[in-house]
Amino acid sequence: MRHCRFSVTSIISRRFARLALTAILLSPAAASAQGASSDGALFLLLPVGAQTVGMGQATVAERLGSESIWSNPAALGRQEKREAAIHHSETIAARGDVITLVFPRKQLGAFAVSVNVIDFGNQQITDPGGTPVGLVLPRNILFAGTFGAAIGKQLSVGVAYKRLQYRVDCSGQCANVSTFSATASAVDFGAQYDIPVDTAIRLGVAVRNIGTKLQVNDREQADPLPTRIELGVSYNLAFIAKYVSDIQVRAAADVIATETADEPSGRLGVDLTYEKTVHLRGGYIANDADGAKAAVGFGLGTGRLLFDIARTFGGLSEDAGKTPTYISLRFTF
Repeated sequence: MRHCRFSVTSIISRRFARLALTAILLSPAAASAQGASSDGALFLLLPVGAQTVGMGQATVAERLGSESIWSNPAALGRQEKREAAIHHSETIAARGDVITLVFPRKQLGAFAVSVNVIDFGNQQITDPGGTPVGLVLPRNILFAGTFGAAIGKQLSVGVAYKRLQYRVDCSGQCANVSTFSATASAVDFGAQYDIPVDTAIRLGVAVRNIGTKLQVNDREQADPLPTRIELGVSYNLAFIAKYVSDIQVRAAADVIATETADEPSGRLGVDLTYEKTVHLRGGYIANDADGAKAAVGFGLGTGRLLFDIARTFGGLSEDAGKTPTYISLRFTF
């Protein structure tokens, strides 16, 4: 019988440790004595969607359709059109694919269902002679159900329930390969408020990833989820239209901290829109999962089809020669 040369520990250290390595970059508070670097399921902090990335992830007070599920579910409360969306990302850590369906209901709010798959790449299994005999498949899979509702003319609220799996599967000759699957549940809460005296200003707040610990080996080694508190403001620079017609500009800023509010960090973003069709975006990221510091994005809307692309600059992916790229394709109906 041929024996496979493979260790689950090696694949975890090689694939998943890159996310653990970026824990300090994910939040300055992670470096504190409280040790948020021990958080489990760090992929919950990875951005989803090209609009979000292009604006430097400063989106707590923004309304970005299906992308808002991952930043502030309250934004769905004023969604008027149904939406089907695919969001794709490529970084040194993993390849991500998200599929979302959004269903607004008059007088009730909007419902959404999503699946988010983070693929860390295949690891080949070989026999003593070096012949490939199988593949190990490390992945994270997240299912989400989201609801958002409008209360009056100014306030919107939302909640998202997320069920995640942290797993290593195997195909081929897997007799000597230890596979596993760990699960956890999380809830996000959010609210947005349009200031009545100035409709150009919107405030947002979100508490993300409140949930059970992620237990991979045993109860003593279970890791808490990366809970974050996020505050944001968005401002429509309406005065620009007085000088340049057909152009709208929105600016946004967020502050992010752990649940203990230690060492908060910030994000900044701008979205320039021409004739409600072409978008140019830019942002500054203080705590990106990949360590990036800046981002740019481009969007194009043609009727019901909307296309967005974004990339970040700096960080682990760029240093390794792999440009981090995010692409979103949305269809409204």
